[in-house]
Amino acid sequence: MTPTPSITVQYAQGLCQAAERLGLSLPLAWPSKLPSRVPLAQQDALWQHLAAQSSEPLLGLQLGHALHIGHLDLVGVLLMSCDSLGEALEALLEYYPIIGEGGEFSLQHEGERCVLSYQPRYSVLTEMRVEAVLASLINMTRWISGGRELDLHVQFAHPALAANNAYQQVLACPVRFSACSNALSLPRAVLSQALIQANPAMCSHLRQLADQQLDALGNSSLSAQVTQLLNEFPAWGKERVAERLAVSGRHLNRKLADEGASFKLLREQVLSRLAEQGLRDGRSIQQLAEQLGFADESAFSKAFRRWCGVTPGQFRQR
Repeated sequence: MTPTPSITVQYAQGLCQAAERLGLSLPLAWPSKLPSRVPLAQQDALWQHLAAQSSEPLLGLQLGHALHIGHLDLVGVLLMSCDSLGEALEALLEYYPIIGEGGEFSLQHEGERCVLSYQPRYSVLTEMRVEAVLASLINMTRWISGGRELDLHVQFAHPALAANNAYQQVLACPVRFSACSNALSLPRAVLSQALIQANPAMCSHLRQLADQQLDALGNSSLSAQVTQLLNEFPAWGKERVAERLAVSGRHLNRKLADEGASFKLLREQVLSRLAEQGLRDGRSIQQLAEQLGFADESAFSKAFRRWCGVTPGQFRQR
């Protein structure tokens, strides 16, 4: 049976502790002792319960900002022990499934800045939870850097949930909304900065343990398998992917629904990311349309505008 997407218990406990400090109660059915991996569906229910109690539009931002590096489990300690901020970002890209399988990180270099993007896979209270992820990422990036000035910028794909100054009070950095992606950016020049708790020997040991956990996790949720296939073969449709996974298209739909996902959502996430990267790399609209399985340039441009809110040409100019 395919494992369902989950998050590490430390991350779930961190959210619960932060919620209780804000005066929010946990669900009556919430177990006193959680398993080592908390199913994403259970996490969905927790977020719905917390949001129902609060009228605060930036609840996600506040909860994420309250998390600390220890709530990232083994990966948090690994990030602290890296030599530099750049190495820590690369480690995050490699090991983030251990923390949680609710979203996907990717890293791009755009001119003099480095952009760490986050694409969620959940559909429950998405905007609030994305804000929690990026707020925690900002907080922890500053912490492992010893509080140095990093010139961080953050952007969200959704419109602002509150006044801009409310975001500034929590994040203390420039914030942009209705952007093409959810992302944290910082100057490439700061990637070489040494971390305050760098420890090469410990880092090497922790990487071995993280590799073991990643292997045990197997990155084997059906959503992850579908995403991996679409990254390799973006023009494939549902039936072709189902055939490779030795299931029917109907069975694939049902199993993805059990994980809170859908083939259409996963494919659009992959295609939008590949389209953005292709435009950054200078590929033509015609090339991208063919590579991603669109009938023509017009169909690709229409889909891109739906994903990002701008045309491919406007995106390339920005």
